[in-house]
Amino acid sequence: MATQKGKKTVLKFDSEEDVSKALAKYTADLSEKFIKQKGSFTVVLSGGSLIDTMRKLVEPPYKDSIEWSKWWIFWVDERVVPLGHDDSNYKLALDGFLSKVQIPSSNIYAINDKESPEGAAADYEARLKQLVESKVLPLSAISGFPKFDLMLLGMGPDGHVASLFPSRTHRHEKERLVTFITDSPKPPPPRITFTFPVINSASEIAMVVTGAELANMADVALGSVPPPDGIPPPCTEVSAEEELTWFLDKDAASKLQTSE
Repeated sequence: MATQKGKKTVLKFDSEEDVSKALAKYTADLSEKFIKQKGSFTVVLSGGSLIDTMRKLVEPPYKDSIEWSKWWIFWVDERVVPLGHDDSNYKLALDGFLSKVQIPSSNIYAINDKESPEGAAADYEARLKQLVESKVLPLSAISGFPKFDLMLLGMGPDGHVASLFPSRTHRHEKERLVTFITDSPKPPPPRITFTFPVINSASEIAMVVTGAELANMADVALGSVPPPDGIPPPCTEVSAEEELTWFLDKDAASKLQTSE
């Protein structure tokens, strides 16, 4: 197998509003590119502030120009709660994004909220494997794992990505596509999450990081500052097969070296 990984780009903006505008154009351009190439666009969402930062996609000109019917939606992680619960990443995306565009419901892959964390992870993994078999998801020539077109990610002040936390061993899972956690250090405790082999097989990844509370970790992830405990946090492990693009507002980028 090939082993080459893609490049990294760091974009800094004056405000979160400017990040939102740039993220919308970036996503719309990739949507057009992948739909022209293969007739579909597979997008992986996360929770937190990301959905709000995606708000420009549901405004003109993008709301009417994007071929939403060709989109497929997945989640990099999910809280194992009912889909209508306020803690659900699905509900967050539904309220702020999915309810405002015309993506076929059959293309939206929420978790099975009737399952245990272990069952929900196994179910989600099985559904991804079915999409590989049906050729909706290709396999990466580099890793052999399913290859999504775009992952839209954030990170926490502790450097966690998806529900891969610094202090939990499941961040090191290398075989499963989807794993689970029952003792998340951030509530709610039960979650499922993509593993790093799946995350890093994506063609494109956007790391969307805004706010002063993330400045220290952004410096660890992108600068020359070592992690406080000497252990690289999960955010330092993210890479994409084509390009990893960091979108930072001025506050999040405030401690970066000027060379970045």
